[in-house]
Amino acid sequence: MRISAEVRRGFRRGPQKLFWLGLLVFAHPGNILGAPLRQPLAALTPPQVRAYAEVLNMRPAAARTLLGPGSDAGTLLVQDCLGITELLVSQDATRYAATVDAQDARLEALEDQTGPLAEYAAAEIRLHQAAAQVVFGHEVQGAWSLRRSYGAMQQVVARYPDFLPARKTLGMLQFFIGSLPESYRWFLKLLGLPGSVDVGLRNLRRAATQPNDFQLEARLILALLEETYYKKPAAALGLVESLGRQQPDNLLLRYLLISQLKKQHRTDEALAAFRARPAGPGYLPLPYLHHMAADLLLYQGQYAASRHENTLFLQEYAGQHYRKDAWFKLYLAAWLGGDAAAAAQYRRRIGTGGRTVLEEDNYAQRFLEDRLPLNATLTRARLQIDGGYYRPALATLARFRTTATTPLRDQLESTYRRARALHLLGRPDSARALYAQTVARAGTAPYYYAPQSALQLGYLYQAAGQLSTAKAYFHKALSYSRHEYKNSTDTKAKLALAELE
Repeated sequence: MRISAEVRRGFRRGPQKLFWLGLLVFAHPGNILGAPLRQPLAALTPPQVRAYAEVLNMRPAAARTLLGPGSDAGTLLVQDCLGITELLVSQDATRYAATVDAQDARLEALEDQTGPLAEYAAAEIRLHQAAAQVVFGHEVQGAWSLRRSYGAMQQVVARYPDFLPARKTLGMLQFFIGSLPESYRWFLKLLGLPGSVDVGLRNLRRAATQPNDFQLEARLILALLEETYYKKPAAALGLVESLGRQQPDNLLLRYLLISQLKKQHRTDEALAAFRARPAGPGYLPLPYLHHMAADLLLYQGQYAASRHENTLFLQEYAGQHYRKDAWFKLYLAAWLGGDAAAAAQYRRRIGTGGRTVLEEDNYAQRFLEDRLPLNATLTRARLQIDGGYYRPALATLARFRTTATTPLRDQLESTYRRARALHLLGRPDSARALYAQTVARAGTAPYYYAPQSALQLGYLYQAAGQLSTAKAYFHKALSYSRHEYKNSTDTKAKLALAELE
């Protein structure tokens, strides 16, 4: 069976972009993220509970010591959670075959076991296998593993309707499949995976609001979904902060805290959280933290420090994703820092390795292939806005002047960046005018400034209660056929329209 490039990108993007959210789906009991709750159906044993706590703490040796050998459903599930965590965090292709073989052995051992936990464990392990297969380029196998996991999880819910952890995982799958852009949903439908945003959210909310050993995980997944797609950042950050205070030695929770602070443009706090992260020889190496820190330092104009962190990332990371983005950020740090020779070297390295599955890597590759150079003033302003330094960004943008020879791309970016800074400063009227100007001037130019402006206009009009205008702009955002962030923009616009309807 041949799969289009767009479908392959879609299947790979899900596990990669949502990997950390996926880790929270790999079932574990409530006292890992809070006080134990009454479990109406089969649960993990206390040693399995403690072992999985160490999986989430990113301490694999401690997890193995606590777990010990065994062939019961709980042991097999926690073993698989540990294996898939090590594989996906490291992105080490040399681990792939052994990981999948171990999953096959666990699935075989579960064939003769019945009951909610055993059947749930089998469906979860199959989902882990799908993620591994897709991330490492075996898309067809991954698609069929996903189908089998989805169907098995549906059966668990049908057989044991009060086993809420299954609703948590099924709800997440239903939501993600239902929110996919139309360009590759047809393939999931071909596999019998229809998906539904509404049904998925209902299942997630049921698991998040009713007592079960997995309730806090469901709450966290739901909060992250609402932050990403429904513009509800305060709940997700508040939950992650609260859990982090309860468990300061949990590296996964610290990652989520840094990520949430970064997404919400709170650079100083994110760097403080990065520097206070738990560390030591017992922790699983987490190279992506260095890549995040490099971005944060770049926002602050600390170019040498940013280069150091991305260099560490590239040295420690075995995967193929984010490599182009890291070389691009190294280029920016050297270029803006005045090191022209290093900048030229980093620019060349963008094209020497890594994949263009993720939007960040695709953006870096398009920069390499684009003969039009970046504008230093606009680039500094973009980084300042990303870092939450909105007033300095407006001061930087004030130094930008257009002439008769200014490229359309730079004209659009200047207007869009001013709109973003004003929007984030709480000046929606001024932002609306500039977003609209960006849309009007862009035409069909293949840049992301117009579709992003249309998306933000939709959000602003939605917040103002002008729903018909909001719908028109969300449809406008979907109408652009070529730009760097089309998949994420389309997903957000589609979900916003579904919410309005």
